[in-house]
Order: sequence, then C-alpha cells, then structure tokens
Amino acid sequence: MHGETPELAIALAIVKTLVLVVGGVITYFAFKAYRRTRQRALGYLAGGFGLVTLGLVLAGLLTELVGMPLATGILLESLLVLAGFVIIAYSLYAQ
Repeated sequence: MHGETPELAIALAIVKTLVLVVGGVITYFAFKAYRRTRQRALGYLAGGFGLVTLGLVLAGLLTELVGMPLATGILLESLLVLAGFVIIAYSLYAQ
C-alpha cells in the first residue's frame, strides 16, 4: 500500500477477505436457490451479488498486485458494484 501504516494495510486486507467470504456465501446460497427452483429472478440475484462481491475485492487486488492506479481501481470497483446493484434491483422487480 502507498503511504498507509502496516496496521491499516492489515485491517484492510482482513476486511476485504471477510467481504469476499460473506459475499461468496451469499452468492452461493442465492445460486443454490436458483438451481433448486429455476426461478430466473434468483439467478439474477446471485449474479448481482457476485458482481458486487467481485467489485469490492477485485479493485484492491488489481491496485496491489498489478499496480493499477488507485483512482482507476476505485472506478472499476464502483462500476462493478453499480452493475451488481442494478441486477439485484432487477431481480427483485422481475416476476
């Protein structure tokens, strides 16, 4: 990380890992419900949660591992989270 204390970097890594785990569990259960019922709305819900989780984790990884500029990483994260939320909203609207 650039300019942060080691404690802050560790805390951020822990939180991002927990986001990945919890988001992955939610996505898994939504997908499992979709497979059981074959209701298209549950498939969209799973996809939306997957995109939100991916967005919240991927941007940090790309910034750290590939050296992507922080602003670009935040933009990518925001776009994926936005797309995920749009899909989740649609899944709640769809019949």
